[in-house]
Amino acid sequence: MEEVNTISRVELEFTINTTPHLLYNRLSTPSGLSEWFADDVNLSGKVFTFIWEGTQLKAEIVEKKENKSIKFCWLKEGCNQKNFFSFRIIVHELTSELTLQVVEQLDESEDIEEAISLWNSQIGELKRILGV
Repeated sequence: MEEVNTISRVELEFTINTTPHLLYNRLSTPSGLSEWFADDVNLSGKVFTFIWEGTQLKAEIVEKKENKSIKFCWLKEGCNQKNFFSFRIIVHELTSELTLQVVEQLDESEDIEEAISLWNSQIGELKRILGV
């Protein structure tokens, strides 16, 4: 019998009072990501290495649109498109309000509530860094 992996999807939206350019810089560069997302971030080609308390995880950029969106694929066993996280910057036409959409697909071993709590904490840190 073949083992089936269950995929869970977390989608969150955060209102952030900043410009798309400033936000995109924090989402797409090693220096920007190391301010709020990980203790340290290195880039080699398209592969980011995220370091938390000595633990390293690698992710490859699979899509990016300047000042609009970026998508990373976790490199656990190669780049499996089912295991990713992405950021999308949405500017609402009527209000000019900026929303950051975070999407992460988790495998069955990861806890959804824990992932949501972690993203809330991380985005809180991002807002603090941006001064909003």
